[in-house]
Amino acid sequence: MRRTRFASHLKSIAGIALGSAIFAFGLNAFTISNGLAEGGLTGIALMFNYLFGIPPGWFLLAANGPLLILGWRTLGGRAMIMTVVGTVLSSVLIEALAFLRTTPMDDTLLAALYAGAAIGTGLGLIFRFGGTTGGVDIVARVVNKYRGTSMGRTMFMIDAGVIALSMLTYLDTERAMYTIVSLTVAARVIDFVQETAYSARMVLIVSDRIDAIAHRILHELGRGATIIQSRGAYTNAERPMLYCVVARNEVVHLKAIIMAEDPTAFVVISDAHDVHGEGFTLDEEKRPIR
Repeated sequence: MRRTRFASHLKSIAGIALGSAIFAFGLNAFTISNGLAEGGLTGIALMFNYLFGIPPGWFLLAANGPLLILGWRTLGGRAMIMTVVGTVLSSVLIEALAFLRTTPMDDTLLAALYAGAAIGTGLGLIFRFGGTTGGVDIVARVVNKYRGTSMGRTMFMIDAGVIALSMLTYLDTERAMYTIVSLTVAARVIDFVQETAYSARMVLIVSDRIDAIAHRILHELGRGATIIQSRGAYTNAERPMLYCVVARNEVVHLKAIIMAEDPTAFVVISDAHDVHGEGFTLDEEKRPIR
């Protein structure tokens, strides 16, 4: 058990390190090089860098103290350790990769898109492995824990305030608009990277051929299914409803099964995020899928 826990910690640290490197790369190569801004504490660090020449990585490392205390009180011991790892690694790597702050790209819009994709991927990996880069990442994680609000959405709201402050100090309107593009892309990529590992499709089926459909789902797709007794509000008639969760690439096959068995079936397919359990994160013997 202790060895398994140690291996899990090493995997998390490796994931956070990779995410920190991608984040630092995107910040240096696209954001700073092209004179764009950022949100949160990183945006404030860039503001001090543009105005006073203070290295952003060292500013972040020094300014995260109070927020790390907040994280310690609300996120718990393991989460706090991973937060410290993410904060230190990202701050150090920002300065280690400072040589990437070269000449700006000819197409600023393209630079903004690349910045959003790289920074979003990096932060998404850090969050997915249980860490943060400090700053408002801690605030976003606390809000996600207690309110269930998307971390990307929370960060975007805070970022907007920092961008407004940047515009009052050093950022011109054109680059502010490009920065908003970058932040929007980053927010979407953060959510995608966190959810994509075990995302799937949730399916509800109402049909008179439920047993036949369920049989084919079990044997052709290898997925479990649950039959629920339901009652129509208008007709007051009781009919069985089938509930199942399938992988994204199995949806087409599932639709073919339903159409073959009952073309008049009522079907609802929706996104299912963060799916855990047999077939997704556990094998048939209830062991984690590596």
